[in-house]
Amino acid sequence: MASYQSLGPIKEHIYKEKHTGGVTLKDVESHMWVKEFAAFLQKSGKLPVPKWTDIVKTATFKELPPKDNNWFYIRSAALLRRVYLRQGVGCGALRKIYGGRINRGAAPSHHKKASASVIRHALKGLEEMKLIAKHPDGGRMITSAGRRDADRIAFQVMSSSSSE
Repeated sequence: MASYQSLGPIKEHIYKEKHTGGVTLKDVESHMWVKEFAAFLQKSGKLPVPKWTDIVKTATFKELPPKDNNWFYIRSAALLRRVYLRQGVGCGALRKIYGGRINRGAAPSHHKKASASVIRHALKGLEEMKLIAKHPDGGRMITSAGRRDADRIAFQVMSSSSSE
């Protein structure tokens, strides 16, 4: 993201007017935010991690489970980001988003959905932490505490990236 000083005097003024509030999740790079929020979830110790996370695959089309031991925290942070950006998203839509291509050998590839169990357990864990809640029309929505934590981590990411 370019800094507003390089935009010129007129565009700089417009940028400052638009961004008078704090930093939100939409203002930072998604990869950096997910890593920082996963570290926050792990450090808090409040997210219940299922016992089967070391042996389960994240989808039927995968051959092996994830190599990273902290993958459940990363997936939970990514799911929270998705719920933040699109209120009312449910487990089925998230399965499509995290799905991928299955290799069928000589036959053409097809799209397969991700594991519902992994997504469901991550969403339930985030609900227990009071970061998300059930949407009245179905799916999940972010709570005020979840928005506060997400934006606080976004501010930390923005300040650490601007200081480098």
